[in-house]
Amino acid sequence: MKKITIAVDAMGGDHGPSVVVPASLKVLAEHPALHIMLVGDSLILQNILQNQAFDNSRLTIRHASQRVEMNESPVSALRSKKDSSMRVAINLVNSGEAAACVSAGNTGALMATSHFVLKTLEGIDRAAIISTFPTLSGKNVRMLDLGANVDSDPKHLFQFAIMGSVLVQAIENIENPKVYLLNIGLEDIKGNELVKETSNLLSQTKAINYAGYIEGDQIYKGEADVIVCDGFVGNVALKVTEGVANFVRTSLKNAFTRTLLTKIAAFFSMPILKSLVKRIDPDRYNGACFLGLKGIVIKSHGGANSKAFAHAIEEAIVQVEKNIPERISASVEKLLKLSS
Repeated sequence: MKKITIAVDAMGGDHGPSVVVPASLKVLAEHPALHIMLVGDSLILQNILQNQAFDNSRLTIRHASQRVEMNESPVSALRSKKDSSMRVAINLVNSGEAAACVSAGNTGALMATSHFVLKTLEGIDRAAIISTFPTLSGKNVRMLDLGANVDSDPKHLFQFAIMGSVLVQAIENIENPKVYLLNIGLEDIKGNELVKETSNLLSQTKAINYAGYIEGDQIYKGEADVIVCDGFVGNVALKVTEGVANFVRTSLKNAFTRTLLTKIAAFFSMPILKSLVKRIDPDRYNGACFLGLKGIVIKSHGGANSKAFAHAIEEAIVQVEKNIPERISASVEKLLKLSS
């Protein structure tokens, strides 16, 4: 692994430094060439780190005097929080001091600030949020947009498909990823005008392997490599997925601890139960990317624990190693030349 510097918003999210610092130390221990810049209140961060053993040449602090609150409006954060831990971390990516930014902060503020500071790649109108979902086949499927754009048009979804295909090709080493469009049916007559027009655009390009429509109950089967939808639908799908995963975990726990007999059954079933819970654990899939920007920005869940936040940092490392923005830029440039 080449030397990589990641700027981490240490004050963002529901838990701030109490989660971010342990997660950073964990990832540093696993990646000897990694350098993390913790961005936030230096006094708070120094107090947390004073009893920790770490290499201060690989974990440094960049002071930021402000913090973006989780319920703060994106406009307010952009205008009045120019020295927030979020803004400073993104600035470090823009200046080249860091290769990526990771934050668990306010999603709207993070997206607005990232757009303002980093800008989108040439040929890309809007960034999209992309994340990973588990499937029955054992492979992962990536889905976008998961909430960055509530209102999108066919051109935007077309761009999302291109970006998602490039990312999966790079990270999963799939030569020709299968791209599907999320719809309420598989027939051509199904869906709204947005979906139909997007499908028409995707059908006309050879830049990606467009495989047609996919329904919600097929997301987790493992047929698709990339699933494209607008941000409203995608965010609902994401939240439902997280809710169902937590429902299954809690239901299993309650069922196997109800009586002495069920506790005995749980003891003998423990290896299978642990495997299932691990497979659907949302913490393992934490770390959504703002795809389409000139720099790498990874969004962690606001309520993430240290284990989950560490996964978000790991996602940033992978995207830096795979040069995702550069790959997307090259693919879009090639597509623009073909269409001109």
